[in-house]
Amino acid sequence: MSGVSSGPFGVQLLEGHRAPPEPLPGSEQDPAAASRVDRPQSFLQSKDQPEERMQRFREGVHIRTMKAKRKVEEVSKEDVQAFLKKNAFVLFTVGAVVVGVVLGFALRPYKMTYREVKYFSFPGELLMRMLQMLVLPLLVSSLITGMAALDSKASGKMGMRAVIYYMTTTFIAVFVGIIIVLIIHPGKGSKEEFGKQQKIEQVSPVDAFLDLIRNMFPPNLVQACTQQFKTKYGKRVVHVTVTVNDSLFNSTNGSQEVMEFTREEVIPVPGQVNGVNALGLVVFSMCFGLIIGNMKEQGQVLRDFFDSLNEAIMRLVAIIMWYCPVGILFLIAGKIVEMDDLTQMGGQLGMYTITVIIGLLIHGVLILPTLYFVITRQNPFIFIAGLLQALVTALGTSSSSATLPVTFKCLEENNKIDKRITRFVLPVGATINMDGTALYEALAAIFIAQVNNMEMNFGQILTISITATAASIGAAGIPQAGLVTMVIVLTSVGLPTDDITLIIAVDWFLDRLRTTTNVLGDSIGAGIVEFLSRHELRCKDVEMGNSVLEEKERKKPYKLISQDSDLENDKRAHSESHM
Repeated sequence: MSGVSSGPFGVQLLEGHRAPPEPLPGSEQDPAAASRVDRPQSFLQSKDQPEERMQRFREGVHIRTMKAKRKVEEVSKEDVQAFLKKNAFVLFTVGAVVVGVVLGFALRPYKMTYREVKYFSFPGELLMRMLQMLVLPLLVSSLITGMAALDSKASGKMGMRAVIYYMTTTFIAVFVGIIIVLIIHPGKGSKEEFGKQQKIEQVSPVDAFLDLIRNMFPPNLVQACTQQFKTKYGKRVVHVTVTVNDSLFNSTNGSQEVMEFTREEVIPVPGQVNGVNALGLVVFSMCFGLIIGNMKEQGQVLRDFFDSLNEAIMRLVAIIMWYCPVGILFLIAGKIVEMDDLTQMGGQLGMYTITVIIGLLIHGVLILPTLYFVITRQNPFIFIAGLLQALVTALGTSSSSATLPVTFKCLEENNKIDKRITRFVLPVGATINMDGTALYEALAAIFIAQVNNMEMNFGQILTISITATAASIGAAGIPQAGLVTMVIVLTSVGLPTDDITLIIAVDWFLDRLRTTTNVLGDSIGAGIVEFLSRHELRCKDVEMGNSVLEEKERKKPYKLISQDSDLENDKRAHSESHM
């Protein structure tokens, strides 16, 4: 056994140069005997392997169940108080949603006037104004500090990963919406079930695409904070002169006659609409942050300024969070009081609502968590639990931009996502990543085609999917942006745009659901990008002498039952038993 000290590789090298002694027949070293003995054992092991796995699985489930039961029995009054204190914001917000729904349906029989509904919803309006007040400085400061904290190479890789994630999830959402609406077919019937239609402003897809490009490069940054470019349409009278040659009709007379006609044509006219040009500010902030980061010491003053601004905004968000449950309560209750009578809703519209809800649930509860688990190998529902307050806020405000401050707080404090990731991914995602909107637009377009008894071929469905993806990217994070961009989708396949009014009755409710899906997609994207970019973040930490990232990665949010120590002891005992 003295030759074994050189290690297994040394033994193999020795055996390659010197033939081993011949083993005695029937001994343990005889290969034939070993093979004769090993074959039945391996056969029996392979035969009993599924049963052994099932037995180990049952034992593991039993052990975890007993540990969880023991932990629950050991919960003390102090533990309950600590849990309630830690999750006070989430519990208050969820409770506000429940109370708002109950209060709204309780007040519906009183038939409140429009003025009374507006007075009743005033606390909710204040919440919207507070959150929208913080969107602009938070978007600019977070993007600039996030880009300045990374070098161009790292930010380029993160940006590529984020864009690939955005495009992938958006295409999947469109695909899910198309498949669901084709399977359920909610538009079976006629238009007679719907009320009188209204006129919708016509929008050219080409002009809408050019407006998207124009808004990426605003000529005035101050104006971009309050307005964005939008092509409008005007009429122009055109005089047309036509020369008629009589020789075409009479070969003997060659005289000519001049005739003048006037006609009207619709021409694009430059215009402005109120609203933050988020896309232009995102492009400027990203470029500005990269320049500051490359300036090193010269740009340190600007980096410190925007970092302090971002921290001040987040502290304001922490104050507003206490008012959030009150505002959400009155927002939801006011909308329920204001909505039309549900008993008058037609069968087609009811089926359409159910179809949209099913599509959003499939995308938000199945596809996005599965994508997160496949890439990170972590429990997606623990991650989603940390986002609960942001999702409820999105449900109440129906605006992904207004929810942005709350999303920052949930990801950074609850889920411990690196600030360099959230400041880079969330503002961009809130502007261009609209999974719920893309699913809704594709589904609604095919529903309108079904209502009009129009059969859609594969080419038209493909056109709808591409146009819905592009339109969702151009949709700003403002309430009911989906109705505006849906005009582009309907125009691309020749569907009547006035039929959008058929679904306006339920759009206020579906808008909240798709906004929640949008916020969930942005947040899961931040978690995935952080996991894929952990190498670049560690390298940056080593350069800066910072080890905060490694500490944050070891923390797990929202652990109601801590089992880490027990699992580590079990693993240690299991490994010792096999040694």
